[in-house]
Amino acid sequence: MPGQRETQATRREQILEAAYEVALRRGIDGLTVRAVAARARLSHSLVLLHFKRKVELGLALLDRVLPGTLALAVPEEIRHIRKPRERLHALVRQELQRVAVEPRRLRLLLEFWTRGGHNAVIRQKIGAGLDRYRTTFQDLIAEMPQGKAGSRASPGGLAAVAVSLIIGYPVQSMIDPDGVGTEEYLESIGGPLGPSGLAA
Repeated sequence: MPGQRETQATRREQILEAAYEVALRRGIDGLTVRAVAARARLSHSLVLLHFKRKVELGLALLDRVLPGTLALAVPEEIRHIRKPRERLHALVRQELQRVAVEPRRLRLLLEFWTRGGHNAVIRQKIGAGLDRYRTTFQDLIAEMPQGKAGSRASPGGLAAVAVSLIIGYPVQSMIDPDGVGTEEYLESIGGPLGPSGLAA
């Protein structure tokens, strides 16, 4: 029955939205079926009807978290920048600003990552998300003239550095919220990486 399937899909979405809110506030350890049911204003048994165990709910939540944190969209205004190095720099800036707006999302991803040390499914999901994210940077770096990327730096290596810097930025913000701002962080990237690095 189409109507029933639609209702089930709507209910599932309601549960996942509540799970996301609970996890953002309480972390993964605070993600309990009871807390999610209370947040969604549903019965405990209704949540269990859609997600038989807490583990299933956690994996479904991870599938929701990954696109919000590791999905990399290159907007048209960045695609139209003529110089490849400037295009790359603009994309790094965009991503630093995006992750700085809501650091709790990345913190949630990092919590999942630590659990991935003991859970192959979580590790695989996050690994695949990081691979896709890194590949977008790698493709942009590959467009740079060969000498500009540095004689020994491969596009894959520079992409890995870019992703590390972006994911590391909110971690630094959690450690020192009033410390380094986005622009200062971007300026600092140019120093250690040298003239052939990410900075324009």
